[in-house]
Amino acid sequence: MKNIFRKTLANITPYVQGKPVEAVRRELGLSRIEKLASNENQFGPSPKAIEAMRAELESVNFYPEGHPFALIEKLSKKLGVPSEHFVVASGGEAIIWNASMALLDAGDEIVTTPPSFDIYKLCASFLGAATVAVPVGEHGGFDEKAIVAAVTDRTKIVWLCSPNNPTGHIAGRAQIDYILANIPEHVVLVIDEAYYEFAAALPDYPADNLDRLKQHENLLILRTLSKVYGLAGVRIGYCVTSPAIAEKMNMVKLTFGVNRLAQVGALAALDDDEYLRDVVRRNRDAVDFLENCFKQRDLPYFPSYANFCWVDTKMDSRRVFEALQQRGVIIRPGFHWGWDSWIRVSTGTEEQMRFFETALDESLREVAEA
Repeated sequence: MKNIFRKTLANITPYVQGKPVEAVRRELGLSRIEKLASNENQFGPSPKAIEAMRAELESVNFYPEGHPFALIEKLSKKLGVPSEHFVVASGGEAIIWNASMALLDAGDEIVTTPPSFDIYKLCASFLGAATVAVPVGEHGGFDEKAIVAAVTDRTKIVWLCSPNNPTGHIAGRAQIDYILANIPEHVVLVIDEAYYEFAAALPDYPADNLDRLKQHENLLILRTLSKVYGLAGVRIGYCVTSPAIAEKMNMVKLTFGVNRLAQVGALAALDDDEYLRDVVRRNRDAVDFLENCFKQRDLPYFPSYANFCWVDTKMDSRRVFEALQQRGVIIRPGFHWGWDSWIRVSTGTEEQMRFFETALDESLREVAEA
């Protein structure tokens, strides 16, 4: 049956997600498993969001609004941007897909900065577009001049994940301004701010990227409610961009792409500022814990602006991943990105962080002695 499929599928490597708790439990029969692999919010969603979604359960026999008017109005008011600049979809991944569908033709190019979120390349590959990689430096920084130099007449999108997944570093104001000033109008700069709320609390993060929309119609800011708001399981994300780009993205999105529970949960979550502040504070405590843990063990790491840490174990990340998993801790091994000794560890509660610390010591010792 090979001749019936899209030709682009022949050269695509599927995305590998963080290993689910259920799969590890089936394989290893462990009673305790802590999943620190997918940058999920371990503190749970806002109680107000849970209450709103419970109340909506009786209406799930009806289709949701295809254009989530109330949610867009809420975002518009909260961010101070007119509603025609918004696209809402089922998670940040759906926004990436919608942007790719609206902007890319076969033969076009995108620019990425690996290691980064693999979905950028995957969506381009589905559509027959090529990916031009401008790797981050050995210390995790973006090279804005190399990014601009990689742009050609075929380039349609530059993907800039900030804070970057998996390294946790950011693009500074001067870097973003340089890219916007030096790419042509036919190239869209997408700043993926999935971890924005974690970073915005820190003094050196350029939290004013939305202001740049006033001068740059070829800018798109992606955000999600999966991370800090803890709504990963119901899938909801959004972007803010020029009305022209938003119109085309809304044209290609699924008709009922955002379910009823996600819409009401998001509305309630966005109203719970106290919850947001608490999650950001607890996450920073967890980041500090992890970074101190790595310092004490002389393990190199990149300072994190997100809800995960990227650390060099100085050992084969496959073996460290397996050893940790045997002890009930799931992390993300760096070999997926070609950083063979590095791992990504998501933040969590104090108890989870201490559980990881113990498992890490045991795992590194096991791998070293093998």
